[in-house]
Amino acid sequence: MIRKIRQAAVIGSGVMGGGIAALLASAGVKTLLLDIVPFDLKEEEKNDPAARNRIAKTGLDTVIMTQPALLMQPKDVDRIRIGNLEDDFDKLAECDWIVEVVVENLKIKQDLFKRIEPVRKAGAIVSSNTSGIPLKQMSEGRGAAFKQNFLGTHFFNPVRYMKLLEIIPGAETLPEVLAFMADFGERILGKGIVWAKDTPNFVGNRIGVQGMIKAMQLMVEMGVSIPEVDALFGPAMGRPKTAMFKTADLVGLDTMAHVAKNTYDLVTEDESRADFIAPEFIGKMIAAKMLGKKTKVGFYKTDLTPEWKKIRKVIDPATLTHAEYGKPDFACLATAKKAKTLPEKIKAIVYGEDKGAQFAWKALASNLIYAANRIPEIADTIVEIDNAMRWGFNFEMGPFETWDAIGVKTAVAKMEAGGFSVPEKVKAMLAAGNESFYKLENGKPLYYDFTTGAYQPVKVSANIISLAGLKADGKTVKTCPSASLVDLGDDVFCLEFHTKMNAINGEIVDFMAEAMDYVDANGLGMVIGNQAGGMPGAFCAGGDLAYMAGLAKAGQYAEIEAFLKKAQLGMQKVRYASFPVVAAPYGLTLGGGCEVCIGAADKIVAHSELYMGLVEIGVGLLPGGGGCLNLWKKMTADIPEPVTDVDLAKFFVPTFMAIGMAKISMSAAEARANGFLGPRDRIVFNRDYLIGEAKQEVLRMVADGYAPPVKRPIRVFGAAAQGMIDSELYNMRSAKFVSEYDTFLARRIAWVISGGDVRTNSMVDEEVILNLEREAFLDFWKQEKTVARVEHMLTTGKPLRN
Repeated sequence: MIRKIRQAAVIGSGVMGGGIAALLASAGVKTLLLDIVPFDLKEEEKNDPAARNRIAKTGLDTVIMTQPALLMQPKDVDRIRIGNLEDDFDKLAECDWIVEVVVENLKIKQDLFKRIEPVRKAGAIVSSNTSGIPLKQMSEGRGAAFKQNFLGTHFFNPVRYMKLLEIIPGAETLPEVLAFMADFGERILGKGIVWAKDTPNFVGNRIGVQGMIKAMQLMVEMGVSIPEVDALFGPAMGRPKTAMFKTADLVGLDTMAHVAKNTYDLVTEDESRADFIAPEFIGKMIAAKMLGKKTKVGFYKTDLTPEWKKIRKVIDPATLTHAEYGKPDFACLATAKKAKTLPEKIKAIVYGEDKGAQFAWKALASNLIYAANRIPEIADTIVEIDNAMRWGFNFEMGPFETWDAIGVKTAVAKMEAGGFSVPEKVKAMLAAGNESFYKLENGKPLYYDFTTGAYQPVKVSANIISLAGLKADGKTVKTCPSASLVDLGDDVFCLEFHTKMNAINGEIVDFMAEAMDYVDANGLGMVIGNQAGGMPGAFCAGGDLAYMAGLAKAGQYAEIEAFLKKAQLGMQKVRYASFPVVAAPYGLTLGGGCEVCIGAADKIVAHSELYMGLVEIGVGLLPGGGGCLNLWKKMTADIPEPVTDVDLAKFFVPTFMAIGMAKISMSAAEARANGFLGPRDRIVFNRDYLIGEAKQEVLRMVADGYAPPVKRPIRVFGAAAQGMIDSELYNMRSAKFVSEYDTFLARRIAWVISGGDVRTNSMVDEEVILNLEREAFLDFWKQEKTVARVEHMLTTGKPLRN
């Protein structure tokens, strides 16, 4: 039997159900979204389908309106149908996967599965998104066929953006069902799969909520403030900017408290059961409807002054009143700020001596010990726990990776000195001479397995290529401080940037030329990509503005022009190379990063979370590395060669708007709609697959007999475009949609894209537009307002509209 998911159903249209439906629809799956018929229907509404579907319709409307968007692009909603659990229940017979996302009530779930059993077609998979009710209880009374196709699939919210998908086998789930769902979740939905056991709150929430509630208990006990906790357990510790309390506000205090109480009630044998008792003030906040973002007041709230200035306030747990707060001032935080690497930052905090360090150490140590004690109760390996925390809570390091970062032997000694009860399995590991939970051997990652007392290979999909692993295995063939060329095998090489935000500088431009020569002599093709950590991450956030700003302030315009010309020639060299080049962008792909993709690569294999755009106008510049030329080429690529009477305005307007309005796609699907991705470019939902899929694309092109593109003159719009844009800019300026300086920049951009001083429908060489780009780029740098925009961006990270 070949399993396929052609159509799925999601039962429950709340926040989580709507998010799952949106993800499925975005991945190309037809989805039926069902919910109950409203209890409060009026007599005249009882036969009205719209009224009967009102709850599901509200859920779908929420999906459509939610920001950040849950759908990859608005038209994905067309794959979602809505209905109710009375009139449309028989439609479940059409579905290959039915996922239950209803209220956490055992009887309601049991009754629902009892109704589904006779309706589901043979082989259809049924799963629950529950986290607090055992699968065994939910499936009680169901037949063998149902139980063999039943499992837990626990997504994290927001579903589109959180990578974690916990898969929980039932006692009778068929192995082929589990393998299929893991592959579907990883490959099609782009999730990181964690195998969890059927225990309360599975892996992520069990470890995460213990850490959060224990920290809150310690905060009250030690007299630490909420902003101090968030400063300690934020980016300095490799945690999200929302840290602990801002995260709780986002999740909802009621939700957090429910998970904690549910865990406490169910884990009666847990040695740290008391760690799930929320401090008294949390209950008082919930009673007062201080639930966080959903009620606009929680641990934090924002007030407005009469002058409309935002003031951030934090709650005092003792009085439940909110007040303004200052920046936390701990010596350990100051030391961490100076540290260059994350392990050094964490060490600075937890091995410090001030009050903040003492709090952070106690909170972290208790969570590390708790994680170790949960193996094999909730998961078989440390890898599952670390992955759950990275993918479900956006930690840069999971508990055992963090333990390695601060030194296992040192940490254990400090734990024992402080009265902590260190797990015997950890002490046995150290006694056997094993001083880390992870290590590399021949470039392959290994983890310490408590069951065997030996290191085992970290299992990853065959589709995943690790650049870090390859480099550890000596596969770097060329390198410099800003970039490397890595051997991917099969005569394919990867050009990897590794500057801050992977921004392009002069060294990268020079290295790119060297890499091209090496691949030309030694390989079949090249991938341009990297694997910088975190989500969404940055493939390349643009050019090195600070370097060019320094040249401009010194009046070294000739050096700027030389740098730009070298970059343009480098891009052209890649574009017309004798071998195929595939770009593998993800996350922030802006400015120069976008130019690399659309100008240098033959094809693009993009991650679904792609924020791509030519944004240079925001800093008073224009795309100068071939961006204007190559976006125009990409937009007009499908115009048949002999056609001469095509209406170029249809292509010019979207090209100009993409550059002149600094459009950034909010997904790869939107990047395709904006013209940055073409019909032959691919979208991959799992970022871990990018380099591997790009490599395979190179090999396919080689197998198909790759021939490099031929440089030919291109058709441009000419003078007619400039007149059309002048008229539109006048209207926008009059309506104050753009500033006078924006208008100045936009006119010049239109001049460049249209080919300059030529007649409409002229054929010009590519160098004509490249020269126009370079001249405009240089002229813009000579403007005080451009320099001001760049300096403001470098200082604040925000655009200046002057």
